[in-house]
Amino acid sequence: MNAIKKPVNVVDVTYARTGGSVNTDTMGMREMQQRVFAKRNAQHLLVKAPPASGKSRALMFVALDKLYNQGRKKVIVAVPERSIGASFDSTELSKFGFFADWEVKPEHNLCDPGSSQGKVGAFIDFLDSPDAVLVCTHATLRFAFEKLVPESFNDTVLAIDEFHHVSADVEASRLGALLRDLMDGSDAHIVAMTGSYFRGDSVPVLSAEAEARFTPVTFNYYDQLNGYMYLRSLGIGHHFYQGRYTEAIGEVLDLDKKTILHIPNVNSGESTKDKIEEVGFIIDSIGLVESTDPETGIISIRRSDTDEILRLADLVDDTDQKKRADTLHYLSTVASKDRGAVDVILALGMAKEGFDWPYAEHALTVGYRASLTEVIQIIGRVTRDSPGKDHAQFTNLIAEPDASQAEVKVSVNNMLKAITASLLMEQVLAQNFEFKSKRPSEGEPSPPGVIKIKGFKEPSTERVKQIVETDLNDLKATILQDDTFAKAAAGSLDPETTNKVLIPKIIRDRYPDLNESQVEELRQQVVVDSVIKNGEVREVGDKRFIKMAEKFVNIDDININLIDSVNPFQRAFEVLSKSVTPSVLRIISDAITSTRVAVTDEEAVAAWPKIQQWAKVNGRKPDVRSDEPIEKRYAEVLLFLQRKKQERDAAARATEMADES
Repeated sequence: MNAIKKPVNVVDVTYARTGGSVNTDTMGMREMQQRVFAKRNAQHLLVKAPPASGKSRALMFVALDKLYNQGRKKVIVAVPERSIGASFDSTELSKFGFFADWEVKPEHNLCDPGSSQGKVGAFIDFLDSPDAVLVCTHATLRFAFEKLVPESFNDTVLAIDEFHHVSADVEASRLGALLRDLMDGSDAHIVAMTGSYFRGDSVPVLSAEAEARFTPVTFNYYDQLNGYMYLRSLGIGHHFYQGRYTEAIGEVLDLDKKTILHIPNVNSGESTKDKIEEVGFIIDSIGLVESTDPETGIISIRRSDTDEILRLADLVDDTDQKKRADTLHYLSTVASKDRGAVDVILALGMAKEGFDWPYAEHALTVGYRASLTEVIQIIGRVTRDSPGKDHAQFTNLIAEPDASQAEVKVSVNNMLKAITASLLMEQVLAQNFEFKSKRPSEGEPSPPGVIKIKGFKEPSTERVKQIVETDLNDLKATILQDDTFAKAAAGSLDPETTNKVLIPKIIRDRYPDLNESQVEELRQQVVVDSVIKNGEVREVGDKRFIKMAEKFVNIDDININLIDSVNPFQRAFEVLSKSVTPSVLRIISDAITSTRVAVTDEEAVAAWPKIQQWAKVNGRKPDVRSDEPIEKRYAEVLLFLQRKKQERDAAARATEMADES
């Protein structure tokens, strides 16, 4: 059996368990729902909140207010898949203090079995009926819209759950085109909800113009998890293996924890291409099958280590659709309320967004996930608050690159992106701070939650403030998904180039409406927020110190130049160096070096003064064959500048010759 070197978690977060996010007010609303309800009069409402924060009930509160108090006649709720429709079943809200109940008649629940296209007639009939609420899939909404005009949705409220399925690329996303047409051609009120606003294809969910028409409500992960009653900590880590994952799975599958195990996509390099056989290998690693319940499909396995019975749900095998439907029904009705009903769930494409198993403690995922949305949705399966659950864990089992294989560069790239995704999650899960500029006359320590920084440029416009308040994590996701930045994060560029060239370029591309002053304000916010959240903070007496660039600095003494000297995401390479063997680390370093970030005009301009200073200090030009990464990079930039000068000189000579002739 191949050994796995088990690293420490990339992310370890501990929370206070204040109970604040799960306590309710006199109307039965949690903290997040109160925030959403406060914005209930907005025509276009965008709710960004984590899994299990209560988005479905928040929608019920707002939609009922729009029906009773704002003149709306209909509410249509669209979900990405049928299983999520149960989140919007009829709910007695009045017994908790609200003024009305949420009622969905059976004939208007279009998430029951059957094709989405076959339910279009029922959708259209609903629009002509006196009834108020309908629940359907995204697909049914799209098919129905093809037979209607935007004006058909006048006087309605359209709620789109898991809103990240929308895309600003209307050619690629029919749901995105539908949304645009409704906003332009009807008076429909829209409530968009998502637990993750990132798209794996890096296409924005909404265009900047469309997003500006929405009123955002953001409830961050830290607020949610810090306010739980039971869950105290969350870990995110990676385990690397060689060979086949089926031979290594037993070493990371903790059978004493309630686990959701996602096997790799059949098209990925980690897959054996036989998903049924993979399930068999996993079951064999647990023990011997004793029986399979004919009613629920739950497999009883006698563990080979303790001789106890383990109950496993197989959602991978789809050869018998009725059997899988029975298993899903059992999981949603019995296992969601009975801790002992199931111990392990095996899945491939299922049990992600909207799947509710509150007892899940460990999400074990095999293979790199290209979509940050998918990673966040999987982590969200284990971050639900539940009695007896003190710690939640996400583990990504990833193949180590093998020098004898042709796909080394792909494998290295996957490793880097998986780890940078974890670093993004660290940013998302950490406490938020407010950053302010420190004036020369200020000597008092900053109040809790506020960090003052010398030379820091605070947001000067409402547009920049709005991005900082609601879109900062989305911007970080865009940065971390950038191929150029992934290599830079692994240490192939000096921090100042990373912070002052690459990050501003990505900001300009994402927000073309910002001027250079606004870009700089946003750049500083991204870098400062990332460095502070990645830094280790220690309290000594009444002072706080943060570790940056391998030394502790008094938080009250930090300045923007010091922060700009730190690569905010360089921990990606540090994590790798602790998690793999020296030989594998060498393979990774070689792969990064062989595909170094190309020199851009912006980088060359920014680096030129530093190259001059370097040459002055060292008494020579930087050497491209140097073992020092920064010297080597300076030499590459110098060669780039020399080539550019040669090209300009040649073009000038050609122009002179043309003029003379």
